[in-house]
Amino acid sequence: MKQYLQTSARSAYVRAVMMALLVVCLLVPVAGIAQSGTTRSVEGKVFGPQDHPVNSAVVYLQDSKTNNIKSFISTQDGSYRFGQLSTDVDYQLWAEYKGKKSDKRTLSSFNSKKQLVIDLHIKG
Repeated sequence: MKQYLQTSARSAYVRAVMMALLVVCLLVPVAGIAQSGTTRSVEGKVFGPQDHPVNSAVVYLQDSKTNNIKSFISTQDGSYRFGQLSTDVDYQLWAEYKGKKSDKRTLSSFNSKKQLVIDLHIKG
């Protein structure tokens, strides 16, 4: 009888360990999916007064929580890109070139898109 109880207890232990492993195996992919949705990106082009792409404009991105500002120098075709942006933060985005600025644009945390395209137009 004592040996039966030991075998029964061991079987219950093995079943519990197997169930825990199964739960972990099912939850790990879900956690990875949840984490992959925590960032987004914004890209676009900077245009001048006659809608020509502006090379070497400075594009600014300001984090509304920390007020930190990142910058990017637009490429020859006026392109810029910021990646790895938090989905939980609002951002302000604008461009400057030779003392002139574009309007500020807002990237809202309520916008669920993961890739945003925003063109900036510097006023003449």
